[in-house]
Amino acid sequence: MSGKAIGGAVIGYGGMGNFHSEKMQSVKGVKLIGVYDIDPERNKLAESRGIHAYSSREELLADPRIGLVTVATPNDVHKEIVIDALAAGKAAICEKPVAMDCAELDEMIGAAVRYGKLFTVHQNRRWDEDFLTIRKIIEDGELGNVYRIESRVHGSRGIPSGWREEKEHGGGMVLDWGVHLLDQMLTMMGSRQMISVYASTTHITNDECDDGFTALVTYEGGLEWLVEVGTCNYIEMPRWYAFGDNGSAVIRNWACEGEIVKIHNRGEDDVAPIQAGAGLTRTMAPRNERTVEKFPVVKVESDWAEFYKNVIDVLNGKAESKVTHPQLRRSMKLIEAVFASARKNEVVKF
Repeated sequence: MSGKAIGGAVIGYGGMGNFHSEKMQSVKGVKLIGVYDIDPERNKLAESRGIHAYSSREELLADPRIGLVTVATPNDVHKEIVIDALAAGKAAICEKPVAMDCAELDEMIGAAVRYGKLFTVHQNRRWDEDFLTIRKIIEDGELGNVYRIESRVHGSRGIPSGWREEKEHGGGMVLDWGVHLLDQMLTMMGSRQMISVYASTTHITNDECDDGFTALVTYEGGLEWLVEVGTCNYIEMPRWYAFGDNGSAVIRNWACEGEIVKIHNRGEDDVAPIQAGAGLTRTMAPRNERTVEKFPVVKVESDWAEFYKNVIDVLNGKAESKVTHPQLRRSMKLIEAVFASARKNEVVKF
């Protein structure tokens, strides 16, 4: 395939389908051939934008010009469509979450091996600048020995209407936002061993699907991750909050506004107690400015198109896939553990 643009197509022309079609039109090395959606109105919209719309999924998969298919449909039909695409000789990108459970994922991986075609998942938030920024702060040792990381996404609009609020289609926040935040955690931690997870879900606006969740994941060495998604939060907490024995870091939003505070004199003499509510405290007294130093957060720049560039390089034999099957299996196992912990109200150990 080297030297020639790879023909691409998108199945499912909703919000994310439109996103993928735009990426295929803007990234060098791939050429958008067309799209298909089961909703005729979405196909008409694509045509109005100058994009060819196929009359059926079968017609799209039969087109020999297409070498890469992105599946951007509701979650419950990912497996069926991905396997059909692989069987038709196409490489396949699947939107997240890749599947409804580990059993479905294993069928998809098995098909990729059987047909000898690339199968990967659009874990695009590995390229989020806020994630890359906090990862660099931690990996550079800015905070010393890190013992807790908090990752949150808060909104106030509940679950988006449509299939995302229906359990049979794989709705809910664990499978919507959780799959991103948990993947970021697993990516940052690499081979570090998970010990356990304790999770809870909320059903404030939806009895059928979780509209939020909190998961506390413990790693070897005592490191804790708190991952939280909320959709009924009218005051947002910081996107990232990390604690180490040498300092703390906060990133408040996706724009990477925040700060790092480092300590350079842990012991202070003659700390004066402060009034704290109805009592006095030295423990919670603010630090003397001479013992800490504040630094601005330096944003790590990124390009979301890097995902597609990697896929194109893989198809041209120039790179290895950055989103691998073992990574997907590990993430899916963790998601199942989150659901199990919330359902049983108990710690799940790995």
